[in-house]
Amino acid sequence: MIEILTWFSALSFLAYGTACLATEHMRKEFERFGLAQQRVLIGILQLAGALGLLAGFFLPWVGSVAAAGLALQMLIGVGVRMKVGDSLLQTAQAGVYLVLNSYLFFAPFLPVLAKTGG
Repeated sequence: MIEILTWFSALSFLAYGTACLATEHMRKEFERFGLAQQRVLIGILQLAGALGLLAGFFLPWVGSVAAAGLALQMLIGVGVRMKVGDSLLQTAQAGVYLVLNSYLFFAPFLPVLAKTGG
């Protein structure tokens, strides 16, 4: 199951990162967010995060770092959407990816925590 979730997140961020870099719609969205100057950096970080998730199949620590970075981006994304007054529905996508990538980060630690009672 974690492999499917990893693929889903990675493909989503490959698409979103590419859109950040290449589409007029995303340029306008980042202007609306007040983040026009950061759009290219954010797109590149999302592509790097997606590739990091895929690299995690071979180097698990890389996948964990990538998941943590994407979760942090989505936490900030939720905050930005709240700041600009987006609806709950508009904010939900960032929230779902925040939860998903947080899970991908913490999943390797869950068996250890279960054994220690933590």
